[in-house]
Amino acid sequence: MKLKDEINSNLQKVIESIAGEKTEAEIQSGQESIHGDYSSNVALKIFPKAKDKFKNPIEFAEKIVEELEKDSGFSDNLEKIEVIAPGFINFWLKDAKLLKNLEEITDQKENYGKGKRLKNKKIMLEFADPNPFKEFHIGHLRNISLGESYARLLEFEGGEVLRVNYQGDVGMHVAKAIYGIQNSKLKIQNYENKSLKARSEFLGKAYAEGSKVFEEDEKIQKEIKDLNIKIYQKDSSIREIWEKGRQWSLDHFEEIYKRVGTKYKRYYFESEVAQTGKEIVLSHIEDGVFEKHDGAVVFRGSHTRVFVTSEDYATYEAKDLGLAKIKYSEFPYDKSIIITANEQEGYFKVVLEVMEKIFPELSSKTVHNAFGFVKLKDGKMSSRSGNIVSGEWLLDEAKKRIKEQFKDMGEKTLEMVGVGAVKYSMLKFSRTSDITFSFEESINLEGNSGPYIQYTYARTQSVLAKSEILNPKSEINLKSQILDQIETEELLILRLLVHFPEVVEEAGGNFAPNLLCNYLFDLSQKFNNFYQKHKILGNPMEEFRLQLTSGVGQVLKTGLYLLGIESPEKM
Repeated sequence: MKLKDEINSNLQKVIESIAGEKTEAEIQSGQESIHGDYSSNVALKIFPKAKDKFKNPIEFAEKIVEELEKDSGFSDNLEKIEVIAPGFINFWLKDAKLLKNLEEITDQKENYGKGKRLKNKKIMLEFADPNPFKEFHIGHLRNISLGESYARLLEFEGGEVLRVNYQGDVGMHVAKAIYGIQNSKLKIQNYENKSLKARSEFLGKAYAEGSKVFEEDEKIQKEIKDLNIKIYQKDSSIREIWEKGRQWSLDHFEEIYKRVGTKYKRYYFESEVAQTGKEIVLSHIEDGVFEKHDGAVVFRGSHTRVFVTSEDYATYEAKDLGLAKIKYSEFPYDKSIIITANEQEGYFKVVLEVMEKIFPELSSKTVHNAFGFVKLKDGKMSSRSGNIVSGEWLLDEAKKRIKEQFKDMGEKTLEMVGVGAVKYSMLKFSRTSDITFSFEESINLEGNSGPYIQYTYARTQSVLAKSEILNPKSEINLKSQILDQIETEELLILRLLVHFPEVVEEAGGNFAPNLLCNYLFDLSQKFNNFYQKHKILGNPMEEFRLQLTSGVGQVLKTGLYLLGIESPEKM
């Protein structure tokens, strides 16, 4: 049981005995060490129900503390419990308990902090979802960074996670791209022997050109709409170019997935779910879920949306219904989580409204999590206008700039640090916030960046490598003289290490990897401050300090892994 949960449990029992009712005690990790390792405002929250027995929240809180201190087993872990105005209760762990926790890190290694909250739970996680015939842009890079970190956090809590990717290989965007390809001065045949990156750029430009003329010329607009019908009909006149362009895109996407450390179990495509989605819609006209309107089939809910067009093909909405059915038939999940940009919140609201009517069980298991845009200095990017910053370019540019600072850094490490810089910059902000990517911040070795945390980890490994004790003992001498010699900087690290399991659980439970980023940055700062002020090797406290260094290194490595970032041994 986590220390936080243990305190919660004892608090609940005490309050139930005093106030005569059950309650959810709310324990928070201490924001500052001067306020303890944990803090609770439960006395303030429950006081209205106990004011007939106590004059004020402080008196109520003092009674809670009095009862808690009667439990010798509980108080064995605590140095003190303190009440401060207007009724907060603060808890300080004993130094011996902090050292015992450090032993647990050494013993458990990469398993330290693992939970069982999601044991036996099956979770399908859909993320990234780039569309063939378009480039993989920096918005997709934020999506896949968030999705992979979320998947790892859920797995760390015991969940069985199936990573899936849903890609639009049919639809108007494909028709526009094929029109652009057919009318491009640079023929598709010229790219047969080009790199996947060059092929992807060609397809992106073709799509931008098709989109441009679609808006400008009604005659061309009709041609593209006719192309769209041919795509759905698998017409032989465009089949070869569709298959080739689709495969080029998918091959290029695989290169990016490999670079960012994501491997999908299943790829779904609009072409395979469209017919199922259409059949679902048509089968629910008679029961009134959908209605016919001007040759189309529509749903009237929070707002009206078309599910089958007058040309008789399924829209995105209908395809998502087909996708939901096929997903569950293949992997009977406890929860299905879909990650997209926040511009699709209205869209998914309607899709979930429909699912609630025709697939109520699936609707209750489905969650849409949105994230904010990645903004550029020159405005919002658009695939249609060709104003795209590709994800691959961003990764390459980060590597290039890091190379300028560290000319001797090897290619393998350079890739780890470059990818880590970009991914961390996508994760350190709140998921729902819009962000403006900054190279200066993302590769800053003195700021809140991926490379700073990777560098701190490499520093811990360098210290351990120089030591004759390559594997610090799992038992620390807990003599009073050792406890008395622990420095303030060491104690701050020990107090922070205790909270790692709680931060991981909160980050996974709230889909907030930024909380883990903040924690790792704080831990890195505290370790580097300790490193600058105190000698580790050749010191009477060497054994303890090596174990502290090892513990910090392990937590940094595990934390970076949960963010989807690799930990280089040297930098």
